[in-house]
Amino acid sequence: MTLSILLQAAGGNGSMITGLLPLILIFAVIWLFMIRPQTKKQKEVEKARAALKPGDKVITNGGIYGKIREVKEDSFIIEISENVRVRVEKTAVFAATQPAPKKEEKKAVK
Repeated sequence: MTLSILLQAAGGNGSMITGLLPLILIFAVIWLFMIRPQTKKQKEVEKARAALKPGDKVITNGGIYGKIREVKEDSFIIEISENVRVRVEKTAVFAATQPAPKKEEKKAVK
């Protein structure tokens, strides 16, 4: 389909610019609404990961809640329970806004 549009623009009626204008506009719209916001969001996530330090509560992309104990070049050591530590890649960690959910005790209904 794109090839036929380019061929029409090159040899058809009108100038080449008017034939390529729709393609340029489509690319501009895709960049404006899809690519640009995604790269902006990715930069924010990387900045937030770089700011993590020992003692911060985090959640991994696997759903494991824990507290950062050690920061290495490409990974974190996270304590998920007393004396239980795991090493995860930095890309698998997100800052947690609240502590891990606790199971509520079910009350007996009379």
